[in-house]
Amino acid sequence: QVQLVASGGGLVQAGGSLRLSCAASGVAFSFSAIGWYRQAPGKQRELVAIISSSGNTDYADSVKGRFTISRDGAKNTVLLRMNSLKPEDTAVYYCYARYQFTDYWGQGTQVTVSA
Repeated sequence: QVQLVASGGGLVQAGGSLRLSCAASGVAFSFSAIGWYRQAPGKQRELVAIISSSGNTDYADSVKGRFTISRDGAKNTVLLRMNSLKPEDTAVYYCYARYQFTDYWGQGTQVTVSA
C-alpha cells in the first residue's frame, strides 16, 4: 500500500521560506512522477511543482524562480523549498505521486503566509 506523508507546513511572514517534505512508503519502483499540489479556500486544487522519474521538473508559473522541487530516490522523499513566500501562496499543500498508473495523495499540510 503506497503511503505519502507530508510535513513541514506552518506560518511564515511574507518574504520568508519554508520547506515541505513528503516521504513515500510501500513502493518497490520509482514513481512516474511525484510532486505537490495546493488548494486555497474557495479555489480549485492546482499543480505547484512536479518531478518525473527522469528528473524533469515542471512548475506553476506563479512559483517559478521561488520554489524548487527535488527528490531523493534512495529515500523516496520529495522536497519543496519555498522562498520569497507571498500571501497568495497560502493554501493546503498536498503531496501527489503517480505510481504504477495510479494516482496517490498524501494528507494536506497547511501553509499560511502573513502579509
